[in-house]
Amino acid sequence: MLRKIMVVDDSALIHQMYRLVMGRYKCEIVDAMNGQEAMDLLPAHEDVQLILLDINMPVMNGVQFLEKASTLGIPRRIPVIVISTEGKEEDTIRGLKLGARGYLKKPFNPGDLHDLIEKIVPAPCAA
Repeated sequence: MLRKIMVVDDSALIHQMYRLVMGRYKCEIVDAMNGQEAMDLLPAHEDVQLILLDINMPVMNGVQFLEKASTLGIPRRIPVIVISTEGKEEDTIRGLKLGARGYLKKPFNPGDLHDLIEKIVPAPCAA
């Protein structure tokens, strides 16, 4: 089963890394460079099954994205995993309270990401 995952991060290098890591599971990646772009893209990608969200971004950061997304019911419909170098524990807690279902700190082990995805979105990516 092909997975469709939205990556919301302001680093083009991070987007490339996700493509490498998730490519082995044959996942389709939708790229957004900030929370506002993610909000704008979601209506055209209603089949997104998971959002990988950075916290520290311009225009609309990850916490602002989750605040707006939670008012629209997005985290109930599409699981969100916060993946960030942001060291503020309060942002992580706030993200989880706003509906994020998991958290990984950058840099992370690709196996840990895959394990978390498997836990949160039970149907696995095709190998």
